[in-house]
This record gives sequence, structure tokens and C-alpha cells, in this order.
Amino acid sequence: MSPQREAPAPAGDRQDLRADCASCFGLCCVALPFARSADFAATKPAGQPCSNLRTDFRCGIHERLRDRGYPGCTVFDCFGAGQKVSQVTFGGTDWRRDPETARSMFEVFPVMRQLQELLWYVTEALALAAARPVHGELRRALARIDGLTRGSAGSIVELDVNALRGEVNALLLRAGELARAHVPGRRKNHRGADLVGAKLSGADLRGASLRGALLVAADLSGADLRDADLIGADLRDADLTGADLTGALFLTQAQLNAARGDAATVLPPALTRPAHW
Repeated sequence: MSPQREAPAPAGDRQDLRADCASCFGLCCVALPFARSADFAATKPAGQPCSNLRTDFRCGIHERLRDRGYPGCTVFDCFGAGQKVSQVTFGGTDWRRDPETARSMFEVFPVMRQLQELLWYVTEALALAAARPVHGELRRALARIDGLTRGSAGSIVELDVNALRGEVNALLLRAGELARAHVPGRRKNHRGADLVGAKLSGADLRGASLRGALLVAADLSGADLRDADLIGADLRDADLTGADLTGALFLTQAQLNAARGDAATVLPPALTRPAHW
């Protein structure tokens, strides 16, 4: 365990912020649009069910998504928004049984996903002992965002999520700086940098700021990414084979799913090794 982390709280595994497809009405397969590309084998507009969605709201090709041309589906993570919209906002009534709820449900889902993502980040920041100076503000932010996720469908759709993200990001930035302060030496600052295709094999990026960095197809094999801040970093097709991500800050499952790695890639305990690695 990294020296700056506390033992997690009882809910520290963030289980309620992980997708539970069995409790969702296939919202990501209906509400969101996608275009035919390397990520999707067909084009689908928002609000139209994917042709692979079964009547029980399960994916008919879930185990073969990549083989069938839908790798984009294997990257997506709703942070538990699907089950919260399905079971909390709409009380377990699905859009097929009550078609009048469909439009509202599909509008709420992408907003809820952003709120759940913020909850993921704030919960992680609260597990950082070094970020204790901002824990009070983080707890208040957590309570506020959680309350917003439990509002009515109308109140959720009307939220100014960008403004909320800006407020919360200031806290997360401070928490990340406090957590990285213990890393010895000069910490690299690549915040928002264009590192597309960069050759960073074996690079010392311990404690670096990679917030919002474009790391598409970057070679990070064997890189030391311990305690690096990776919030919002674009890791699509980045090579993480053999990289050490111990204590990496604000890394999400979706980022890992979009990258390439192997059995030697060291991951934070809250995340899982993608099946396609």
C-alpha cells in the first residue's frame, strides 16, 4: 500500500460505483449513440436499442464483442449510473413496460454517468491520507453530489454538470498535489500535453501530472507511473505492458479498458485487469 493512502472505509471498494448490468435496463445500449468505426460495427442513434440488445436487457454478443466489431462497448464504464437510473430514479420501472418514461430515462442516463464518475473521484480522494487538509470539503462535495443523484429525473437533466465538475476538479487537483508531494525528486508536469504516440518506454513518471494528457498509442511499456495523476488522461491504445501503476491517482477502469497491457502490468487494487489484455 502506498504511504499516502488510508485504510479504506467500509464502502472503500466503491461497489455502488461499479456497473451492475443485472440491475440496469440496458441503458448504455439504448440511450447512447455510436457511429460505425473501428470501435463499432454499425451506426446507432441515441434512443434506439442496439440490435444486439435482448429482451432481458442483456447483450446477445457480450462474450464476443471484440470479435464482432464492438470493442468500444468493452471500454465503456457507467460507474453504476445504469442501475441508479433504473432502480432509483425510475423505481425499477423499465422503458419497455412504460414507454412514456423512455425519453426521460435516456436523457438522465448520460448526466447520471457524469455524476457517478465524480463520486468515484471524490471517494478515491477521501482515501488519500495526504489529502486530509481537503477531506472536509471533499466530504461535503460527496454528500452534495450523492444528493443530486437521488433527485428527480427533471432535476438531474437540468443540472449544470460542467460547472459542478469545475468546482469538484479544483478539490481533486489539490488532493492530487498533496498526495504526490511525498514523491522524491522533481515531478514531471505533462498536464494536458499532446503525447500521442510518444516513446515513453521505461520512463520515470513517478508522481507526474498527466491530467488530461493525450497518450493515445503512446509507448508506456515498463514505465514507472507510481502515484502519477492520470485523471482524464486519454490512454486509448496506449501500451502499458509491464508498467507500474501502483498508487496511480484517479485512474479509471474505462482508461485501462482502452489501453493495452499484460500480466506484468501492476494495477491499483480498486481496478481489474481487462480481459482482452
